[in-house]
Amino acid sequence: MIKKARMLLVAAVVAAFAAVAACSPPSTTPAEPGGDGGSKKDLKVAVFNGWDEGIAASELWKAILTEKGYNVEFEYIDVVPGFAGLASGDYDVVFDGWLPITHKEYRDKYADQIVDLGAWNEEAKLTIAVNEDAPISSLAELAANADKFNNKIVGIESGAGLTKQVNDEAIPTYGLEKMEFVTSSTPAMLAELKAATDKGENVVVTLWRPHWAYDAFPVKDLEDPEGAMGAQESIHTFAKQDFESEFPELAGWFKSFKMNSETLYSLENAMFNVEEKPKDYQPIVKKWIAENQEWVDSLTAG
Repeated sequence: MIKKARMLLVAAVVAAFAAVAACSPPSTTPAEPGGDGGSKKDLKVAVFNGWDEGIAASELWKAILTEKGYNVEFEYIDVVPGFAGLASGDYDVVFDGWLPITHKEYRDKYADQIVDLGAWNEEAKLTIAVNEDAPISSLAELAANADKFNNKIVGIESGAGLTKQVNDEAIPTYGLEKMEFVTSSTPAMLAELKAATDKGENVVVTLWRPHWAYDAFPVKDLEDPEGAMGAQESIHTFAKQDFESEFPELAGWFKSFKMNSETLYSLENAMFNVEEKPKDYQPIVKKWIAENQEWVDSLTAG
């Protein structure tokens, strides 16, 4: 009898708690990161191989976001699979989309699967450059003087938008078909540029602004009277389709992100204009941040 009474008492208590819970308002406890009420904390960034401005911007944001409790992972990848991975959701964001020319085909192809968070630099330009004391100043003069440059144009990655622009527009426009267009990688191009300028030799390379090479080496852009290399461009931050719902705080910061070329050159020079490539850029970036703290703080002030 006593045992039965205890069981009835327990049942009554459980029922009472259930009734209270049913009448109580929903919990206001903040959701875990990644839930409906909060922002995810794990960010995967696609970083285009050889595109120094994107590497610099990515490393800058990694340092900033790590301080704010985010976990930032990089994957270095070429442009074509990078945009494909962004569209499929394998990557969350990339800081190096060039519009309206260089990456237009990828933006158009994945228009329904990626989001443009806006331009952070408005001073971008595809170029073909030569050593500063080269005997020509225009692309219109290059074909007639090809032998003075070993009949060679030194390019970057074969899948780059810059490479496509040179192949499809500059070469046929200026009759450069007889010159060898060598594509390999951005580091290889920069190594040839450095070697030639150090020796006082002529060299032709595909390049772009903004790039720290303009500060590091004695180079000049060849004039482009036919506009074959396209107009000035902007560098955009692109994200996967549901980025703004998953990372609302970051979406706001990235939409407001602006960095002029002088500031970018300063960061790039600290990172890349060194004798030996560091295994980890973060100590260099953190030192640069400390020297530019007020500007860096403004990136997340809103």
